[in-house]
Amino acid sequence: MANVCPLNFVKVDSNIARFSSLFVAMLVMLYLYTNNVFILYFLAFDFIMKLFLNPGVSPIHMLATFLKDFFKIESKFTDGGAKKLAGFFGLFFVFLLIVSHYIDIWDISLGIAVVFLSCSLLDVFFNFCIGCKIYYIIKKVYPNFMNNL
Repeated sequence: MANVCPLNFVKVDSNIARFSSLFVAMLVMLYLYTNNVFILYFLAFDFIMKLFLNPGVSPIHMLATFLKDFFKIESKFTDGGAKKLAGFFGLFFVFLLIVSHYIDIWDISLGIAVVFLSCSLLDVFFNFCIGCKIYYIIKKVYPNFMNNL
């Protein structure tokens, strides 16, 4: 099964996802600089909007769509299931950052943030989505994975 075949038959614009990853990375860096937990709450809210409600009402998604249109960047579509799993990973990282913030262990927060930033920035700069790669591996083993989400 090649990475280009449609795995859940839902396509999303890869360029919008990359802009979104850039904003997520910027907000994580802002959290590391300011130690303001409300930035993480905003990220959690945004991920929940994208994953469980309607991606179109997510503030980061709306900003990413605006910038893609403003710069007249051509759409490049990719499998939506892979990006959705990457979103679940992002929400998990944000949850871990919130927990580590409240138990006040800065080293753990920093480690989680470095892994999260690495994943986000790989997508932004190299169009390499770690969550997507994991999705393709899981999809080979469990063909019905995430069909109902």
